[in-house]
Amino acid sequence: MSGTNSFKFVLLPPQSDVTRDWGKRLAEEVPEARVIVAEDANTAAREIVDAEAAFGWLGKDLLSKAKKLRWLQAPQAAPAAGYYYPELIAHPVEVTNFREIFNDHIGAHILAFVLAFARGLHVFIPQQLRREWKKSSAESGDVVHLPEATALIVGVGGIGAEAARLLTAFGVTVLATDARRTTAPDGVAELHRPEALDELLPRADFVILTVPHTPATEGFFNRARFRRMKPTAFFINIGRGMTTKLDDLVAALEAGEIAGAALDVYEHEPLPREHPLWTLPNVLLTPHMAGHGPHLNDRRFQIMVDNCRAFAAGRSLRNVVDKASWF
Repeated sequence: MSGTNSFKFVLLPPQSDVTRDWGKRLAEEVPEARVIVAEDANTAAREIVDAEAAFGWLGKDLLSKAKKLRWLQAPQAAPAAGYYYPELIAHPVEVTNFREIFNDHIGAHILAFVLAFARGLHVFIPQQLRREWKKSSAESGDVVHLPEATALIVGVGGIGAEAARLLTAFGVTVLATDARRTTAPDGVAELHRPEALDELLPRADFVILTVPHTPATEGFFNRARFRRMKPTAFFINIGRGMTTKLDDLVAALEAGEIAGAALDVYEHEPLPREHPLWTLPNVLLTPHMAGHGPHLNDRRFQIMVDNCRAFAAGRSLRNVVDKASWF
């Protein structure tokens, strides 16, 4: 093909039926890519030496052997801590990830949490389990009237932008912070820098975390920040568990400093059976599955195809990562 160059692309172990299928399909769809599916560490060590591109977890030992590597496709939207280590950050290799593939699924999960709190399902579901018929009064304040509510989305990337779109359909006013965006996406009434977080927290009825785990966000949601929220506000985290200190969240809930919390991610996963969050009232928990839904592997594969074609043609890649910030 005119204007393109062939290159070697190594899929690093461990392999699965999915990645083996990707390897076969990539070779068919992008003939410029000489695809190697490395089944074991020895094969990976041998093949990475002259590879221009790779997919998967690339440890220090493999990185030290890579003499021609220019592109690394991360295997997740936000790999766990340890993926971006100092040697990889310092290396000239460009890293891309799988962000944007979960926007619709996680956006719907956020909306489900908001609607559950707004309509009191965190109260009625436990009553159902107790077979208890107990109505709240119309003026009890248990209902959050969404056209009069404000949501603060902390980290308004693709997921946050989709959540904002859905929330505005219910009349919610959406505030947001983001480290990268310079213009507000549709549905966001106000966009602020991350440094404005503490000033914005007292304005929100729902505080929604969609930020990745980075050096800047690790443990940044702590007791002091919960105390800045309204006592009638709800906290939702579907980003990364390491951003929120769970002991501080439990303390805030027990002290009545916030009205409730919904979590899909946790500092320790799975959440230990003895953890107090399991039995606290006004808490909704899902087991790190907000991103579940159809078409995810097709979306991952399409990013790989797009990036292989762009790499061969010398064009810019999709989803380039700021390695020092981990996203």
